[in-house]
Amino acid sequence: MMHAGHGRGTLILGIGNLLMGDEGVGVHAARQLEQADLPPGVTVLDGGTGGFHLLSCLREYGTVVMIDAVMDGRAPGTLSVLRPRFAADFPRVLSAHDIGLRDVIETAALLGPLPAIILITVSIAGMQSMSVHLSPEVAASLPRITRHIRQHFGVGPTQLIDCQ
Repeated sequence: MMHAGHGRGTLILGIGNLLMGDEGVGVHAARQLEQADLPPGVTVLDGGTGGFHLLSCLREYGTVVMIDAVMDGRAPGTLSVLRPRFAADFPRVLSAHDIGLRDVIETAALLGPLPAIILITVSIAGMQSMSVHLSPEVAASLPRITRHIRQHFGVGPTQLIDCQ
């Protein structure tokens, strides 16, 4: 996967469905990060349930940090940070969106160079239909996500692009 590296700054993209309980953790994280003191050049976006409309986001930024839920069998609230190099490096069980992040990345790769991508996943036990609340374990991950973003990605977009 080639990296564009020529977009403007860094995008932090929260993915998830707020109506499915813990599956919406990425959107909850994005909303919390919108209130954080992040450096210039860092944009936070609620990416909702993903989909092909996110393709334009991948073309506009040099680095994209995605936050999403994953059902990986680990304890709920467990954070993982991945730097996938290829679409196949994305976890197979990443949430339950109609169009998964892997599909979006594969399509974007066909259209040209991709930005540097960093994926923060939050382990969940399952989805709760028609619930807008996070479980206590997953809710406890939100301050850790904010701390991680501020400590590791809050150094400015130029240094972040070099973190691969």
